[in-house]
Amino acid sequence: MKIQHRESERHVLTITVDNEAGILAKIAGLFTARGYNIDSLTVADISEDHALSRITIVTNGPPHVIDQIEAQLERLVPVHRVVDLTQAGPHVERELALIKVSGRGEDRVEALRLADVFRASVVDTTTSSFIFELTGTPDKIDSFIALMRELGLVEVGRTGIVGMMRGAEAA
Repeated sequence: MKIQHRESERHVLTITVDNEAGILAKIAGLFTARGYNIDSLTVADISEDHALSRITIVTNGPPHVIDQIEAQLERLVPVHRVVDLTQAGPHVERELALIKVSGRGEDRVEALRLADVFRASVVDTTTSSFIFELTGTPDKIDSFIALMRELGLVEVGRTGIVGMMRGAEAA
């Protein structure tokens, strides 16, 4: 028996949906049914009357499976639009993280120096700890966290990725 290795690609999908109960479970179920993990998931109300939400999902899978998922998402009644930012063209991705670091002396000074390099903001401080706020690409946040592990990383909270197409037009 030969095991086939399928080519897997990272995809960022944005889905505009009616803001109603159960829609997130339906959408997550499409991924679960195919055995694909959701690496990041964010949901936000995007309309003034609270009628629409935007779901951003980051996943990995072979192109044909991603195409199937997109097609099935588009058939769901409360779904208005599905865009694969990865396929659609140049886009911007960002994530927000809160990172708590404890330390004293030189470790504290080094944590502040690195925060400055990464443009992280200090949003809370005590005599023995900091909470940094950092916005950027997932790679940037991963790098900052790796450096903070050596200096006394205590806790991390991440929002998940949001993305948007570049240019004047809406995606």
